[in-house]
Formats: sequence, structure tokens, C-alpha cells
Amino acid sequence: MNSEQLITAFNAMADSMDANKQILCDLDGAIGDADHGVTMALGFAAVQQALGELNSQTASPADIFNQAAKSFLNAVGASAGPLYATAFMRAGAAVKGETSIDTNKLCDVIVAMAEGIKARGKAEAGDKTMLDAWQPAAAAAIKHKSSGNSTMLLQAVADAATQGAEATGQLIAKKGRAAKLGERSRGHQDPGAVSTAMLLSAWAESLRG
Repeated sequence: MNSEQLITAFNAMADSMDANKQILCDLDGAIGDADHGVTMALGFAAVQQALGELNSQTASPADIFNQAAKSFLNAVGASAGPLYATAFMRAGAAVKGETSIDTNKLCDVIVAMAEGIKARGKAEAGDKTMLDAWQPAAAAAIKHKSSGNSTMLLQAVADAATQGAEATGQLIAKKGRAAKLGERSRGHQDPGAVSTAMLLSAWAESLRG
């Protein structure tokens, strides 16, 4: 995956968040403050605009991730802002000095993003957060690291995230506003986990292109 393909992936993720913002807001309305879709759409629109100003021929993958981190955080002050800014910064560190991202490095990127979100959000698997999609995504990346097929790896990552997001419907929230609902949070999927699955699916689709 070269820099141009990475920027294309971010564009696909931005388009996905814009197209699905109402769905995400509706999910968030059931257990949160109903703004997750708008938050994600704003953040990724800012990333898309900033990356559009980069030269894909000279910008490295690390440059792209670092610019994404800065742009997302500047646009989004809500909890998703620091979480994704940390994820993108960790991803940038994982590919520092690289001119492209091979399958091994792509695995490192996914794992770094998941670890960044876990560290910044201080969440654990089963807390009914976006980590419940990111953690299985990282496990799938590790499983397919040696495949040498980045498209296959990303599709496995997206599928694992989707399954993880669906499983949050049976969990009781332990973090954020949803935690105040206790047992009543069961039966609703976590919007952050669902948006994670959407993002990773858009990334996988862009690489299949």
C-alpha cells in the first residue's frame, strides 16, 4: 500500500462516515448523546480535507497518519477525537521511515491503532466500547500477517470488527454515558464499535478497488 492508496483509504472512510452518520447517531441516541455519527463525519471530513493538500508522491505513510491525527483532534473535541488521534499517531510511529506499507507493516498499523485506543480510552474488552471491535480486528491482523496479502488481511480485519461490533449488543456498558444505564444498555450495539467496523470495511473495500 503506497501513500496514494492510503489517502484513498482515508477518503473512503470519510465517505462512509458521512453516509452513515444518521445510523450512528440513532445508535448513539439509544445509549448515549446521539452525536457519534456527526462527530465521526466531522472528524474524517477534516482529515479528508487536510490530506487533499498533501502531495501523495512525496508524503510518507507516517506523514499521512500524523496529519490525520492532527486534523481529527482539531476538528473533534469529544472522546472520539483523542482516541483516533492517538490511534493515528501510533500508526504513524509503526510505519516511521517506510515509503510504503507491506502486509507485515499493515498488521503493525492495525495493532498499533487498537493499542492506542485501548491506552487512551482506558477500556478493556467487554466494556462495550469501540475496543470491542478494534481488539478482534487486531487479532485478525496478527493471524493473517504472514499471508503476504494485504487485501485479504484487511478484509479479515473488517469482518472481525463487524462481528465484534454485533456482539456488543449483548454487553452491559461499563464506560461513558452508556454505563449509567446499566442493564438497560444491553440490546443496543455500541456506536463506536459499529463505526469502527464501518471504517475498516471502507478501508478494505478501497484496497480491493
